[in-house]
Amino acid sequence: MKLFGLIGQSLTHSYSANYFTQKFAKEKFTDCRYNFYPLQSLNQLNELVKTNQQLIGFNVTIPFKETIIPFLDDLDETAMKIQAVNTVCIFREGLKYFLKGFNTDVYGFKNSVDFPEKVKKALILGTGGAAKAVAFALSTMGISTIFVSRNPLDKHSIYYQDLKLEHFQEYQLIVNATPVGMFPDIKSYPVLPYHFIQSGNILYDLVYNPAITRFMQFGMEKGATVFNGLKMLELQAEESWKIWNSMDCFDLQ
Repeated sequence: MKLFGLIGQSLTHSYSANYFTQKFAKEKFTDCRYNFYPLQSLNQLNELVKTNQQLIGFNVTIPFKETIIPFLDDLDETAMKIQAVNTVCIFREGLKYFLKGFNTDVYGFKNSVDFPEKVKKALILGTGGAAKAVAFALSTMGISTIFVSRNPLDKHSIYYQDLKLEHFQEYQLIVNATPVGMFPDIKSYPVLPYHFIQSGNILYDLVYNPAITRFMQFGMEKGATVFNGLKMLELQAEESWKIWNSMDCFDLQ
């Protein structure tokens, strides 16, 4: 049996296991299984990898996309640039093992939506690993970004409470890269001045459970175009699968 999976602290929101279980059944991969591996701390990672000798690779979700890096032996170029990882390969050599990190969130986001040419600037809500992946993807598309945070770190980020009408006029795209509004806390939403949203805005929520978040609903009420993160999830999952089954997985430097 070949094992794959997802690590994170709370995994009840995730569709990944269902996605891969359906994929394995559809494509008749009878020797593959995708499991949830909830961890309270990355100090448990070593024991997880050692005791699951059939584990080939795993995805990484909140809150470990950035903090997992010191636990890895190598990073691919994209993960190195953005300092965030959501996919890990395991190479085993006897009792030893080596972990290599990748970021397929960039690919998933970049290929999930064809943004109109008018979109030149974007607000990214959050500053974590997912936000970094979105910012990197948008930069390759010629879209400049600014982070919106409760604790801005530099000139490229601002406080939520500092958002004004001109931000929503200048920044056509607004991406929620936080877990706010995700199941089971579906009544929550990023605290924005939603009355400033216009029909020309595009609201993209990386959350996909529920399918329509409060963030998206508020945008729809203002006539904005909205997307959830399901397509991104599917694309990044397929990219993870390609990596786990390619030599890149074992090309340690």
